[in-house]
Amino acid sequence: MNNQPYSPTGFRLLPPVVKNLLIINGLFFLATISFNSAFGIDLDNLLGLHFFKSELFRPYQLVTYMFLHADFGHILWNMFALWMFGYLLENVWGPKRFLTYYLITGIGAGLIQILVSWWNFLPAEHAMNAYLSNPSIDSFVSFVNQYPPHNREFFEKLKMFLAEWNANPFNQHYALQSGDYITQLWQDQISVPTIGASGAVYGILLAFGMMFPNMLVFIYFLFPIKAKWIVILYGAIELFSGISNNPNDNVAHFAHLGGMIFGFFLILFWKKKSVL
Repeated sequence: MNNQPYSPTGFRLLPPVVKNLLIINGLFFLATISFNSAFGIDLDNLLGLHFFKSELFRPYQLVTYMFLHADFGHILWNMFALWMFGYLLENVWGPKRFLTYYLITGIGAGLIQILVSWWNFLPAEHAMNAYLSNPSIDSFVSFVNQYPPHNREFFEKLKMFLAEWNANPFNQHYALQSGDYITQLWQDQISVPTIGASGAVYGILLAFGMMFPNMLVFIYFLFPIKAKWIVILYGAIELFSGISNNPNDNVAHFAHLGGMIFGFFLILFWKKKSVL
């Protein structure tokens, strides 16, 4: 493809799948806010993607999680990228192939996130099993300090329980009850949902770079850069961020990479079958 600057058109002329994805994501975002405020229903917990060993995991979450977003900035960035890069891809591929690609990369991103979560949660699971086989006050304190609950109310409940156990250290009832709390802590660790269309969006970014590698895209509307370099740059950033494993950024970096990986192999498969 040539290296002319790329500029998608407005909303009215968008192809059908991109337009409907924008609308659906927007409706889910409004529904998440409305259901929570009006009925106390947390759609993130119901439809967000949970680790497969979580009591909250459901298979359909591999699809529904990609239509939820944490805040306005989250959905704004994802929908902007979907509009910017998805517009041309759908016009080239057609609606059916574009939707297939979007869903496969989104589901693939979710599967990679589950795989990485399994690796990250493995030490906590081993620690839980070790504790259940030999409970003690010191081990209980160590586990809670290493894997503190996300809920403040639960944390206060654990503090009260520990004070009672310290007052009765030889009462086996507390040792048995502590096992239930440790199991709840394990579930608390693995029950934080993954949400967002970012995995599918990164898959679209990868496809755009592969299909139109030399097309110029303006970063922050100022700096022209070829699409292939954008893909390499964002992929490198996500890989570095994922390996760095900063627990405070709350971003599923390997899910982003998962969308790109699934997209890469899907495009190779289609090229091999001569459907591109």
